[in-house]
Amino acid sequence: MATNKRVFTLRLSDEVFQKIGILATNEHRSVTNYIEFVLLKHLEDVEREQGEIKAGETEV
Repeated sequence: MATNKRVFTLRLSDEVFQKIGILATNEHRSVTNYIEFVLLKHLEDVEREQGEIKAGETEV
């Protein structure tokens, strides 16, 4: 199944990774899915406060 999601490396300290793992487990999510969930929630909050973030075709 094809996906339009990008793959990238994220470096975290052991402590941060373990804490995220605990929260992910509590939510019945994988660590990767939990991180994506938290980032999407944060983007929603920022856009609610500051307005839409214009994402174009520009590479990041």
